[in-house]
Amino acid sequence: MRFFHINEFECKCGCGRADMDPAYLEKLDQLRGDYGKPIIISSGYRCPSHNAKVSSTGTTGPHTTGKASDLQVDRSDAYLLLGLAYARGFTGIGINQKGSGRFIHLDTLREAPGQPRPTLWSY
Repeated sequence: MRFFHINEFECKCGCGRADMDPAYLEKLDQLRGDYGKPIIISSGYRCPSHNAKVSSTGTTGPHTTGKASDLQVDRSDAYLLLGLAYARGFTGIGINQKGSGRFIHLDTLREAPGQPRPTLWSY
């Protein structure tokens, strides 16, 4: 990776896992090159037990696949990053642009039962 280090994607529970998908990381690295500014990963890989504690997606959510991350970004930077992510072909885009914890979720999951793709949602 040109712009990221794998430790930025480690599960926040302390287990040390960062089982990220190489194709996802390459796409995210390309996005960072397009964006031209640093990107802070607020949540990368999540082990199943940690994901169940912090997300309604339980033990099998997008972050457990290594094909998802949340990027700390807000306002006009979020607008710019959103357009670039769409153009790069990210298939799941979640937007939280209210309050103090603003971020954009990006994933590259394929369509599955209960998970239409491409899709966009807000938190």
